[in-house]
Amino acid sequence: MIVGFSAASVEAAGAYSYPLIFLPFISSAFVPTGTMPGPVRRFAENQPVTSIVNTIRDLLARRPPGDDIWIALAWCAGILVVAYAFAMVTCHRKVA
Repeated sequence: MIVGFSAASVEAAGAYSYPLIFLPFISSAFVPTGTMPGPVRRFAENQPVTSIVNTIRDLLARRPPGDDIWIALAWCAGILVVAYAFAMVTCHRKVA
């Protein structure tokens, strides 16, 4: 909703998704974060995709997920709250 209301055209709305497409590539989804260079490792270890992937990987392997599950849930809840707030603000500006 945020992208649809704030974009000037359909093509621009599609272009807004490009940064989100690259998040899994800079996470532990494909390679361990310990093998990444310093700044990339710090970013990868502190983004939502890494904690979500680590939690899902542990749950599927029937291992206890540890603190990653709470970090993943906190990221999901935080993103939901922020996205909802921005969507409401964007919707009210566009409709008003």
